[in-house]
Amino acid sequence: MNKLNIPVGISDFAKIREEKYYYIDKTGLIADLIDKSAEVTLITRPRRFGKTLGMSMLYEFFDIRKNSREIFAGLEIAGDAIFCDNWMNKFPTVFVSFRNVDGLDFDSAYDMMTVVIANLFKEHLYLLDSDSISEFDKDIVRSIVRAEPSAKNFKNSLLLLTRLLHQYYGRPVILLMDEYDVPVAKANSHGYYKEMLDVMKGLMQVMKDNASLKFAVITGCLRIAKESIFTGMNNFVSDTITDSRLNEYFGFTQAEVDKLLSDADAVRYADTVREWYDGYHFGAYDIYCPWDVMNYMLELQYNKDAKPASYWKNTSDNAVIRSFIDFAGGSITHKLEQLMAGEFIVQHIDEYLTYDYLNSSEDNLWSVLYLTGYLTVARDCKDIPDNMTALMIPNREIKDIFETTVIKWFNDLTAKWDRSALFDAIWSGNSEAVSAEMNRLLRRTISYHDYKEDFYHAFLAGIFTGAGYMVESNKEHGEGRSDIVVYDLANARVAVFEAKYTRIFENLQAECDRALAQIDSRMYAKEFEEDYDEVFCYGISFFKKRCVVKNIRL
Repeated sequence: MNKLNIPVGISDFAKIREEKYYYIDKTGLIADLIDKSAEVTLITRPRRFGKTLGMSMLYEFFDIRKNSREIFAGLEIAGDAIFCDNWMNKFPTVFVSFRNVDGLDFDSAYDMMTVVIANLFKEHLYLLDSDSISEFDKDIVRSIVRAEPSAKNFKNSLLLLTRLLHQYYGRPVILLMDEYDVPVAKANSHGYYKEMLDVMKGLMQVMKDNASLKFAVITGCLRIAKESIFTGMNNFVSDTITDSRLNEYFGFTQAEVDKLLSDADAVRYADTVREWYDGYHFGAYDIYCPWDVMNYMLELQYNKDAKPASYWKNTSDNAVIRSFIDFAGGSITHKLEQLMAGEFIVQHIDEYLTYDYLNSSEDNLWSVLYLTGYLTVARDCKDIPDNMTALMIPNREIKDIFETTVIKWFNDLTAKWDRSALFDAIWSGNSEAVSAEMNRLLRRTISYHDYKEDFYHAFLAGIFTGAGYMVESNKEHGEGRSDIVVYDLANARVAVFEAKYTRIFENLQAECDRALAQIDSRMYAKEFEEDYDEVFCYGISFFKKRCVVKNIRL
């Protein structure tokens, strides 16, 4: 492979360009935003789709304090000399990000916000030396820089900054606000939603009837309902994954991935990259997740045999899926199973959400999964009712996250169940009772119809989690690797499990017999005969949520 300088975790546009990192040209966004001439543009995309890098690019292009000709040289936007003469580094520009604002209570989160705003004002301390700024305003600036503003002055801080910059430069201000909804999302998770919403409403006044504002661009994950945060604002347009004009600028298109793979001499990995990281349908575009593609490309630079991984799993606890599964009733469970089987579901999607009502209805939960990138629009589906959307899991990576989350959910759930009847049956060698109890537990799971042995392997291991037993998985015993071995050390007994699955119901009995025969022929239990008083060998065959259990007791 050709070595490329792959930027993973770098969202600073100037750094990427100055240090010669590989960059997929998204500068067409700049002209498109100006062409649309909206006073305020709200762009919502799932996280990890390049919003922050896009905002950093806009900042470098517009900010009047910079000279950005060199870092934009050779890019698409530089080809329009007249546009660049009129717009590049011509306007005072404010770039603020709320992505790191968090706290277990309101006071700690508010303190973080005051620091964010204080650091923003520190970039403009030259205003304190200007005769065009009143002493009264300078005193407020000093209090903000010290992170000690009054509540009123804090809420008005962005409005003040745009006014002062307008006065100083004689030009209206461009405002770039990244991850605007993070403080509200965190507040909802930790129980201070109303307090944080009030603060954000105050900051958002900067975009309402502000004569000092040239235009504003806001990015976030969800479009918070207008009445909850953008009260009284009628001057903005939304660009979402459903109703979009800018989709090619967030995420990678097929043509961009093709060029990346070609530049890296990695075209042979195209099918793998597509299977794992493509599949998002934003407006008219098919989109790859850029975070995943770049992470995988970086690994391939050092290991040509690297397997694709779930990089989303490494950046998030995927709490949205877990909360969804915890909410699961019969209808939701069935729909999850359909999705995990590679099918689509039809659901009403509401893009105008408020965080405090996310869990108030099933529709809201499906909407969140869609808007946060865990589901995407299924195209070419016929007879979809008006105001409804066909949804599907976009790719292998997200399917893997669903499956992993389901397994963890089941393990946590089984630890709370009364499994005494199952354990009594196992240690008494009562295969019929074991079968009955296993079937009862299977009916309580969310299965995903891929029905491979690893699902049932995880199911078996999860049953014994937290029950006081030692469990081994896929460890060598005899002449092979048994699926699960459970040790009851206190009572000097052990149970060996071999699992098979079948896609044909009528084969359950035969597969169960095959599992038992494998235990016997490969002597999985032989090594336990001298050290344990009782050794139980169980063959289990699975078909969807049904199983058959047979045993041999040595």
